[in-house]
Amino acid sequence: MTSPSQEEGTRERVVIVGAGQAGFQAAASLRAEGFAGSVQLVGDEPGLPYQRPPLSKAFIKDGDADRLVLRGRDFYEKNAIELIEARAERIDREAHLLALADGRQLAYDHLVLAVGARNRTPPIEGGTLAGVLDLRSLGDAHRLREALAEARRVVVVGGGFIGLEVAATARARGCEVTVLEAADRLMSRALSPAMSAHFLAVHERAGIEVRLGVLAQAIVGEEGRARGVLLSDGDVLGCDLVLLAIGISPSTELARDAGLATGDGIVVDDLLLTADPAISAIGDCASFPHRAAGAMVRLESVQNAVDQAKTLARRIVGHQVRYDEVAWFWSDQGDQKLQIAGLVAGADRTVARPSADGQKLTVLSFKDGILVAVETANAPGDHMAARKLLELPEPPTLAQLEAVDFALRGLLRRPG
Repeated sequence: MTSPSQEEGTRERVVIVGAGQAGFQAAASLRAEGFAGSVQLVGDEPGLPYQRPPLSKAFIKDGDADRLVLRGRDFYEKNAIELIEARAERIDREAHLLALADGRQLAYDHLVLAVGARNRTPPIEGGTLAGVLDLRSLGDAHRLREALAEARRVVVVGGGFIGLEVAATARARGCEVTVLEAADRLMSRALSPAMSAHFLAVHERAGIEVRLGVLAQAIVGEEGRARGVLLSDGDVLGCDLVLLAIGISPSTELARDAGLATGDGIVVDDLLLTADPAISAIGDCASFPHRAAGAMVRLESVQNAVDQAKTLARRIVGHQVRYDEVAWFWSDQGDQKLQIAGLVAGADRTVARPSADGQKLTVLSFKDGILVAVETANAPGDHMAARKLLELPEPPTLAQLEAVDFALRGLLRRPG
């Protein structure tokens, strides 16, 4: 039997802005949940929706864009999902209309903002020279892959996930690579000091030079092309390719111009709704209340994008599901697989458990004696156990984990 909410849903029009992981998943999940209204998916990139994580790794190696596509065109036709290639320009909240840059207007009953984020661009002299690149889109990845085929010396500005993934890939291709990080450790926003130190050692063993606590002051050019990077300590690094990878900023302009609350993202509640009951936001652009963190957070991960999209779809068809999923992330860097469950920020104690050969590491983070996050390097079993433990109504305490010598899988096997 069809529920009243589903009957109402058959007359609804859902417009999704942003054809990345979150937007695609929202459209797919609406159909999976039985939504029978119209679904329009608006994206400003050409082609079918695709995965972004492989751009910095697998795609640079093989150049196979077809492997990135989330679903083939027949999926959208079969599920009556209309793909619209255009830039969203303005929201008329009163009239429930989305204006596109090509002059079209899309009427909606519910609007989903899955607009993602854009790369931060440092105000650096020489940033527009040939050979200075960044990485966010498939087009960026094509340009980077072509440049790496010719490059001998690469400077990566930024020691976060993307910068280090590209650095490892470039080094594996035989390039000389230097990573510049302004902070005093790598991936400092996401990792504990112990895991940062582990990955510093990993990259240095691979032959990558890492300079911490140093800023790129300017990019030095010759005949219109990047030939070096001037550092804050006065040193100049010669290079023929510079990758700028200093992080991303949420795309909030469309929401802000429509009068919706924004900050570090588009502000939503635990139902992923903005203050306008006809507009939701999900994925990299959304700032939402996180129960475990006790604060508003914005997460940049495939897991968050997918799970928020599924939660949203269930709400649209009539199930009032609040978003409260355990966050998890991953990054492949050389021969190391970094996986994180939970949020490290705010932890007041960490316990590091390295393997004897130094190839594996598990770091447990606690806040007020409660497990809040587990980072692993090449320890997938611990990662999966951590996710299950963090999903419990009451995650384990420091004392409970001490009693099993911090063996996460051992704690799962214990009765009760």
